[in-house]
Amino acid sequence: MADKRPPKDQLDNVRNIGIMAHIDAGKTTCTERILYYSGRVHRIGEVHEGAATMDWMEQEQERGITITSAATTVYWGDSKINIIDTPGHVDFTVEVERSLRVLDGAVAVFSAVDGVQPQSETVWRQAVRYNVPRIAFINKMDRVGADYFYCIKSMQEKLGANAIAVQCPIGAENDFLGMVDLVEMKAYIFKDETLGAEFETTSIPDDLKSKCSEMRASMLEELATIDESNEEFMTKVLEAPDTLTPDEIHAVIRKGVCTNKINPVLCGSAFKNKGVQPLLDAVTKWMPSPLDRGIIKGMDVDSDEELSLEPSDDSPLAALAFKVVTDPYVGRLTFIRVYSGTLQKGMNLINTTKGKKERVSRLLEMHSNQRKDRDEFFTGDIAAVIGLKNTTTGDTLCAENNPLLLEKMEFPEPVISMAIEPKSKADREKLSQALASLSEEDPTFRVNSNEETGQTIISGMGELHLDILKDRMFREFKVEANVGKPQVSYKETITTPSKADTKFVKQSGGRGQYAHVCLEIEPNEPGKGNEVVSKIVGGVIPKEYIPACIKGVNEGLTNGILAGYNLVDVSVKIVFGSFHEVDSNEMAFKICSSMAIKDAAKKASPIILEPIMKVVVTTPEEFLGDIIGDINRRRGKIMNQRNERGVAIFECEVPLSEMFGYSTTLRSLSSGRATYTMEPGHFEKVPAKIQEEIIKK
Repeated sequence: MADKRPPKDQLDNVRNIGIMAHIDAGKTTCTERILYYSGRVHRIGEVHEGAATMDWMEQEQERGITITSAATTVYWGDSKINIIDTPGHVDFTVEVERSLRVLDGAVAVFSAVDGVQPQSETVWRQAVRYNVPRIAFINKMDRVGADYFYCIKSMQEKLGANAIAVQCPIGAENDFLGMVDLVEMKAYIFKDETLGAEFETTSIPDDLKSKCSEMRASMLEELATIDESNEEFMTKVLEAPDTLTPDEIHAVIRKGVCTNKINPVLCGSAFKNKGVQPLLDAVTKWMPSPLDRGIIKGMDVDSDEELSLEPSDDSPLAALAFKVVTDPYVGRLTFIRVYSGTLQKGMNLINTTKGKKERVSRLLEMHSNQRKDRDEFFTGDIAAVIGLKNTTTGDTLCAENNPLLLEKMEFPEPVISMAIEPKSKADREKLSQALASLSEEDPTFRVNSNEETGQTIISGMGELHLDILKDRMFREFKVEANVGKPQVSYKETITTPSKADTKFVKQSGGRGQYAHVCLEIEPNEPGKGNEVVSKIVGGVIPKEYIPACIKGVNEGLTNGILAGYNLVDVSVKIVFGSFHEVDSNEMAFKICSSMAIKDAAKKASPIILEPIMKVVVTTPEEFLGDIIGDINRRRGKIMNQRNERGVAIFECEVPLSEMFGYSTTLRSLSSGRATYTMEPGHFEKVPAKIQEEIIKK
């Protein structure tokens, strides 16, 4: 089967990479240059003009930000590179999370002026969680204040990265001309008149020779320590470094990257078209192929035993769905990464996560939002599939004869919500369709109904997140709807153990309803979630009614007793009960269990929890006092503060309810010069006075 692959698509030549960074570090600009120099597009699209190929959504083009991760494929030399351009804004962090889950490597882009920024730390942590090898590209070397060496230092200090310079910049700011390759010891000077498509390879400028020799010696020493088994390389580094060939050095760098021991650092200016081709060379030379990532681990569906699969076209099919998109032309598109085997058009699959059968009706290769039909995809490929009806993000797809489960993805809970209602009867149908499609696409977007008011409530990761989703409903789905102001998604929990002994008896002529449930509840440790277990012995509640009891408890937990918010971090044990031979049924036990959990929670000293956000503010020092004063007024706690290059950076924790409209306040306090980032942290008990206000509402 392997000989079906085109020569450039051989598995050891495939690279699956993501471009990740803080907002505005230049990820999409970088990707646009990669598309241009690899011949994928014939005109460079600029983000600030709203013409970037990878930012194809109207909202992305208008705002100049990436909202959804877009996939494309390019060829460079002998290699095929599948690229995913990910968002930088924290509200869309799930897009980065699910992309990193299926990638073999990532290029972390940093701004040469700012170094490691808060969202760079977040995406770096996500890459560490999934063990994704990374190389770094210090972008914006042409900007005032650019400092390559400061960026490397900030990577080492803030990220704990083993950042090794493999290039030395030639000049900086307006005088940035190119870079010296410390492996080959050659200089690359980029020509502005050819949009960087042509560059000159020359000898190292005289004023940089001694610096480059020092940097090369330091690079080689670091490389010698990462592979102690390679004694020949170590000996050459110590005794005769000039005898090392570029191929020997590349081999050691590649091994260091693939084993996550080093993070080589390159530099350039994507906007000024400098340094992108050497970055592509680095991706093909050092980044792992699916073969380097090794055996795929999974779980047997029936026995929970660990299974292993070779990453080969001849292995049974195993794939992971990492994204669902509603396309206006072809309908529901499911993006999947093929880990082993071959995926063919018309194939029958099993979704082992949901235990359902699926059929592939069409296969597409994606280039941003453009599509090309394919008959089959091979191991290591990223494919878009039409025809999967039940598959959602994180589901495993397998061949029918080899059911296994790949590791699932975990998604954070939404922290902000708003009410939405259709303007007319005709819009009601459109709205429910839009909400269903958007919640399928985005696992952090939730929809539920408020039983008391009958309103539809939508929840997400932040104001921008909900704003974009609302905008998409109006434009893509043509929904006319009224939306309320964003509200905080509070939670409820209990603080003491409690018990309930509840009976549900209903007689209405003929057959009645009877159920009796005793349960015990106690607080679970914060963040552990809810646990519901049956401790019934001796058949006091027949075993066929136990699932109905558990379902009733779970339903009761979705509606707290103080203000109707979800009850979280509660441990529930169903311990006793009784039944009636004729009048008992599943529905009676479900209702009774739901009543019992409410009875028990009322006696367990319930409290309301509020989401606390991690906020990082970067400001010129002269505005620091006013900004900290404002954070204190918002019930914020300053956790950390440091000064870097004349700029104050402080980290704080602030309740989300106090952060609405903060961007406007920050602009006015700092004459528009301060910036901030915010991401969900944890939940904390609200002060008693505020709890009273919430309950009154």
